[in-house]
Amino acid sequence: MSLTLLLGLAASPALAAGGGDKPDPAKEAAMKALAIRDAPKEATAQDYVKEAPKAGYCAGIADAAADARFAWQKEQLAALERDVEARIAKLEAKRAEYEDWLRRRNEFLAKADAGVVALYAKMRPDAAAPQLATMPEDAAAAILTKLNARAASAILAEMESARAAGLARKMSDLGRKAAERTSEPKKDERS
Repeated sequence: MSLTLLLGLAASPALAAGGGDKPDPAKEAAMKALAIRDAPKEATAQDYVKEAPKAGYCAGIADAAADARFAWQKEQLAALERDVEARIAKLEAKRAEYEDWLRRRNEFLAKADAGVVALYAKMRPDAAAPQLATMPEDAAAAILTKLNARAASAILAEMESARAAGLARKMSDLGRKAAERTSEPKKDERS
């Protein structure tokens, strides 16, 4: 239908109804919408391009895209695995370094401890007693337990009785704990 025909049809009922001064706005809007819908459309560049449907293209490359995605994910996982292995190697190196440091420290402490014990073993009891009396109880008791019995008893005899009794009690506690540790059966490491 042409625009003039539609406009003519729209005007004739309004005239037939009484030649009205007021046209019906709903009818006018409907007629304009029909005229716009049926009007010839301008040609665009898309009207002249013939392309395959996009869904067909996507379906055609779906397997290749999935394979590419899996290959990329595999590369990413391999890179992450290499990173984790490098970090583990660094941690192992640090652990070995700390173990070596701890071993050297313990050796030094054992040597120093042995040197201190040898020093107190060579001292006269009346000179060693005041020094051990001012030391912390644990350290003094450890030194006295490493001395031979004659030297330890002579040093304890030179101390005041309360301090000597406290050190003797500590020495017996240390001896009892050491005996308990050596008498305990070893546990199965797999459990």
